[in-house]
Amino acid sequence: MTRLTYTVAMTHVDAVEIQALKADSFGRIALMQDAEGLFVRRDLRHVPTWLRLPAWWLARREAAALRCIQGMPATPQLLRWNGRVLDRSYMEGAAMYQRPPRGDTAYFANARRLLQALHRRGVAHNDLAKEANWLVLADGQPALIDFQLAVRGPPRARWLRLLAREDLRHLLKHKRMYCPQALTPVERRLLQRHSWLRNAWFATGKPVYRFVTRKLLQWEDNEGQGPKP
Repeated sequence: MTRLTYTVAMTHVDAVEIQALKADSFGRIALMQDAEGLFVRRDLRHVPTWLRLPAWWLARREAAALRCIQGMPATPQLLRWNGRVLDRSYMEGAAMYQRPPRGDTAYFANARRLLQALHRRGVAHNDLAKEANWLVLADGQPALIDFQLAVRGPPRARWLRLLAREDLRHLLKHKRMYCPQALTPVERRLLQRHSWLRNAWFATGKPVYRFVTRKLLQWEDNEGQGPKP
């Protein structure tokens, strides 16, 4: 049975770090192990003071999204969130860019079904342009991670359906990269149609994002995957 604890007082101390996975201005992510097995920890305790509020806000969003998809396969399961540390279940696999699903039509078919299941739960991931957020599991199946920017709402709400379509467009971009021969005519048309949301992001939000990540946080140009060495 999946462990699930939301109590603020809880701090899981009987765990050891196995491997650092990622560190940036909004926290440190590490593979941990305790008596019950492996899990992944996002630790905010060493975030710089001036970034603690946005780091907490992002982690809180992730915790809320993970509660909505509790029990859903191929997604992380929330174990603990106490305002400083977020623990989620571990899924054995590699990021898409590390294990590209070239020519794997089954991967992309299953990835689309995974997105449909996510959207039926009233969650749009909202950050699927990054290959790092798509996993290829040990058995070759797709999985999703990193729900910091996820948006929740009624599945049939117009704005959520718009975000869901953007999730799908990002998946189809990856399919075009690794499995172009499997794109259907409908999928090709969807790739060519840009929503007003996407256009607004590139006109306004994207320049601000680049300024903050490159100039203020000194991240390299890899869509926020980490700081420059």
